[in-house]
Amino acid sequence: MIPLSVDEIAAVVGGTVEGDGAVTVTAPAVLDGRQAEPGGLFVAFAGEHVDGHDHAGQAGRAGAVAVLGSRPTTLPTVVVADAQAALQALAAHVVARLRVGLTVVGVTGSQGKTSTKDLLAAVLSSAGPTVATIGSLNNELGAPLTMLRADESTRFLVLEMGARHIGHIADLAALAVPDIAVVLNVGRAHLGKFGSRAAIAQAKGELVRGLAPGGTAVLNGDDPLVAAMRSLTDGPVLTFGGAEHADVRVLGLTLDRLARPSFTLRAAGTSAAVVLPLLGAHQAYNASAAAAAGLAAGVPLDAAAAALATASLSKWRLELRDLAGGATLLNDSYNAHPESTLAGLDALAAIEGGRRIAVLGAMLELGDDSEAEHRAVGEYAAARADMVVAVGAAARPIADGAGERAVALADNDAAVDWLRGHLAAGDVVLVKASRAARLDEVAAALA
Repeated sequence: MIPLSVDEIAAVVGGTVEGDGAVTVTAPAVLDGRQAEPGGLFVAFAGEHVDGHDHAGQAGRAGAVAVLGSRPTTLPTVVVADAQAALQALAAHVVARLRVGLTVVGVTGSQGKTSTKDLLAAVLSSAGPTVATIGSLNNELGAPLTMLRADESTRFLVLEMGARHIGHIADLAALAVPDIAVVLNVGRAHLGKFGSRAAIAQAKGELVRGLAPGGTAVLNGDDPLVAAMRSLTDGPVLTFGGAEHADVRVLGLTLDRLARPSFTLRAAGTSAAVVLPLLGAHQAYNASAAAAAGLAAGVPLDAAAAALATASLSKWRLELRDLAGGATLLNDSYNAHPESTLAGLDALAAIEGGRRIAVLGAMLELGDDSEAEHRAVGEYAAARADMVVAVGAAARPIADGAGERAVALADNDAAVDWLRGHLAAGDVVLVKASRAARLDEVAAALA
């Protein structure tokens, strides 16, 4: 966060000041008072059950020096009618102030956003101070909070951008005005909300349309719906993937005994070998997207390859852990939809070991095709795993699709009990579902 007085913040967001307007904010903004840093800004929302304004004192004790909210608090407060709009206006102001010397990168797609964002952060950090979205805070609150972590030393700002409706990404892009737009794919995540893949493509394409003048679009050359977004910009376009025509191409992909990919990236007549410390063949293509965005930002291919070898991912994304008793846990429990679940199953099948057990919960927001999609995942899982454990009533079609290799269990407690009674040394168990299924509880109980 660049230093701004309470009076200055009020002027930016059109608010009024209650308390000492000369107090200066020097640290990032937070929504949880417990996470406040010395010199920080606490953004208070009045919810249906919890009023953040009541926690201003807690934020102050943690280090916050001011509040942005809709009523006065015990700290100097910028009072506004709409705290969300004010937060966004403040973030846009800060990034605009930093624009000289700052490169803004937006990343979107139906799957792989967070992993690619993490990989890209590693690539760009090799060239200069980088601020990137923490975890998957990619919505109308998460993006401005990330923007407000940038300061005068920041050279690269990486923003993961998600959407649940048409217009969401356009709004986020208007705040940050990205210099580079990375679009990974158009899949079936949130199909129930969008209604069609064409609508999802329209939503993802908003990031390309929102590029700064002369900005670069980095597009998946293997996905026709993404490749077609070339027509949405007059600026430069770089493509990535496995296709022969890709500007940054993955070649010679192999997996080791733990499903970690090794491959070569080729771009503009140069090549660089990459060994990722991550699991799954799909990560090679996420890495090619990160390398392509790195090239657009001025990071040479060999430097990007070296940085990719050191990358780490946000939690619960194909985390591999040894369990007591000799089994292995593959924790991919953060979220799920059909494409990411198939990728997780491929990673499970590629790991050397004894039996492979897929513990799968519901994939949400798939609309009218939900039952068919779950059944199809079950069929795929039966070809990749020795046993398929479907957890919860909504996941029952997975068991139906997997047939005789499946067991359907009522809930997470039942899944933990079953696994404790059946896991043996050498087994590898994948845990994956949509976030609301909370299969991270199953993973935690095993670990």
